[in-house]
Amino acid sequence: MKDLDTVKKSGSGNEALRRYTQASERAASQIIAAYSTSFGIATRLLGPRHRQHVRNVYALVRVADELVDGVTAEAAFSLAEQQSALGALEAETKEAIAVGYSSNPVVHAFACTARESGITSELITPFFDSMRADLNEIPISEGLPSEASPKLRVFDASEHARYVFGSAEVVGLMCLRIFLRHEAVRPESLEMLEHGARQLGAAFQNVNFLRDLKDDAARLGRSYLGADIHLTEAQKNEWITVIRAQLQDARSALPLLPQDARTAVACALRLFSTLTDKLAATPAQELMRRRVRVPAPLKAWLVLQSTLDTRWGSAA
Repeated sequence: MKDLDTVKKSGSGNEALRRYTQASERAASQIIAAYSTSFGIATRLLGPRHRQHVRNVYALVRVADELVDGVTAEAAFSLAEQQSALGALEAETKEAIAVGYSSNPVVHAFACTARESGITSELITPFFDSMRADLNEIPISEGLPSEASPKLRVFDASEHARYVFGSAEVVGLMCLRIFLRHEAVRPESLEMLEHGARQLGAAFQNVNFLRDLKDDAARLGRSYLGADIHLTEAQKNEWITVIRAQLQDARSALPLLPQDARTAVACALRLFSTLTDKLAATPAQELMRRRVRVPAPLKAWLVLQSTLDTRWGSAA
């Protein structure tokens, strides 16, 4: 296996590979831009040495997520074909990390980041395991499940924890490896940073589960929060308490991050704290009718607050 640093430092004979890598990274950035304005804002706040690497990670995450969230079903793939496509994506990703190349630009971009940052199967396998958990016999539907026609898969507490670890916590750990790839970190600080990264990923995922209650149930036949489609106010409030504790754990680790990663993470914390407050103020029944959002002007204000606070040493 060629070492990525060797490839980077070698001469003009690798110009074709460098050009392909740059084109692949542009493709990864386009995937992100097409799906998430909030994420685009956050990555622009990262230092230049981190920015593209984080986009590369999230582009692969998005491609896998779309594969299991209906795109392949709408393309008339059978369940077996969907499972095969996901397995092929996982195998190609791991092979690309081993050899330093993939003909799939998004996979190639991710592999370059993984090789430089030390992202291995330790994190990649759980991610694909969680994506695989989303592929089941429940068809894509147009309406909410009913007692007469049950189509809802309910995740219990252990399934929820396992799913969130693979789908979100490991992504936080991937980003952390990017941020720390050239840093010397004491073991006790690393432990706190890893806990914070996992908690931040879990909080993001749980917020989005509450925001996407209608789509997850009506279109995908899933309930990740251990409840049927009629989430009660008490159940919603229990999840709000969990999310706020997760965000606080992540906030505690913020000062340990490299300075050029801190503003972006602080902004993400602020955005999801604001979303959590909005979810807390929205009746549970209303969450089944609309997706809670943060208006663009408020997002701009949160970016400014995060920039000023990290510049002057305040917490998020």
